[in-house]
Amino acid sequence: MTHAAQVDTSAVPADGTHQESTRPPLSRATIGVGFLLIVLSYMVNAMDRQVFPPLLPNIREEYGFSLEQGGLLATNFTLGMALAGLPAGYLLDRFRRKTILLSSIVIYSLGTMATPLATGFADMTLYRVVSGFGEGMQSAAIFAAMGAFFAHRRGLAFGIIGVGYSVGVFIAPLIGVHLMGLHGTWHSPFYLFGTAGLLIAAASLFLVKAGLTEHSTEKVVSARTYDHVPASAYNRNTIALTVHAVVSGVAIYGFLGLYPTYLITSLHYSAEQAALAMSFLGFGGMSAVLGGWLGDRVNQRNLLILSLLAVSAVSVCVYETQAPVGLQCVFAFLMGAFGLGFIYPNTNSAMQRAVRPGQIGRASGLFVTSYYGPAAFSGLLFAALVDSYGWSQAGLLQVTFLPLVSVAALVFVRPALFNNAVR
Repeated sequence: MTHAAQVDTSAVPADGTHQESTRPPLSRATIGVGFLLIVLSYMVNAMDRQVFPPLLPNIREEYGFSLEQGGLLATNFTLGMALAGLPAGYLLDRFRRKTILLSSIVIYSLGTMATPLATGFADMTLYRVVSGFGEGMQSAAIFAAMGAFFAHRRGLAFGIIGVGYSVGVFIAPLIGVHLMGLHGTWHSPFYLFGTAGLLIAAASLFLVKAGLTEHSTEKVVSARTYDHVPASAYNRNTIALTVHAVVSGVAIYGFLGLYPTYLITSLHYSAEQAALAMSFLGFGGMSAVLGGWLGDRVNQRNLLILSLLAVSAVSVCVYETQAPVGLQCVFAFLMGAFGLGFIYPNTNSAMQRAVRPGQIGRASGLFVTSYYGPAAFSGLLFAALVDSYGWSQAGLLQVTFLPLVSVAALVFVRPALFNNAVR
């Protein structure tokens, strides 16, 4: 993967552009170390998010939360992400991405460490939203910076970052449940993961160079023009992709937030068995490299449509078969592969390809807000559906039907108007 981008994506202030013109080129080792730290920081981001669901039954027992309250807590961190998305996107087109990136890691790490200090539902909600705010800032910063640096291989770069996220999803439930059993409390994983984030932020301060995060290609000669791309960042393609992101986010995060609770309360799995199945979601999500690679080479709209149909089909298996642990792990792997490995990176990169190069920061923020905003209430919605219709019907309504709505939205996307379209 090279960094020879051909488009301007940073729109940094004039002094930042001047600094770039006098900055020596980065060595491969410097790029590799910086990119590795960015991937690791996103892995910890995922660990902070996904350690909560497998511990939720114990948290509910300690605080006396209802299923609806637990469902809201499992997914309301995405409200913070949504609140951060558009402001972060605006700032990323104007200020140093590294500053926003490091600040965001500190914010979500402190929010994670504060979670066990909660005395009730209200302050735990606040800590989860604060953590999500930092995670949303980081997501927008990472994808804007790496989308600029790896412009030719944006999908592949996002896929590799997605693998880091999926590793976090894979190991967080296993580590979280193990530490809870070891120490007799669910508190310790939150302290561990929060500390890890602060350490990565400290290392990134020195090892992630501005040449990686502040990359601009204004000075690079390019024969490409972008007159075919709509002038507005809010165009037909971004609107259709936003509808898709909203609907698919509600479906996928509703599933992620209450999947362990479903396994424990409906299928009577042990906490360890539920954590194992949950970890296979992350294992499947490691296919993000393949998903991103394909997104750089095939019709991205069609790839997203096929992935959504696969999620819909797998969800029928999850909620209708009463599968034993081994088979449920297979279903979880497939859900992770298509939901995290294919849909997430390709929706993200497609949103950036739907705008002109100078608007990529705003596109990144729009993706974060649209994907994570409604997802904040997906757990509450799923829990309400479970109370009304039971797990099976709730799963069909939210995780099987909603991806089909996303498919309908994607029909309106025109890849010929993307900024990477061959003219």
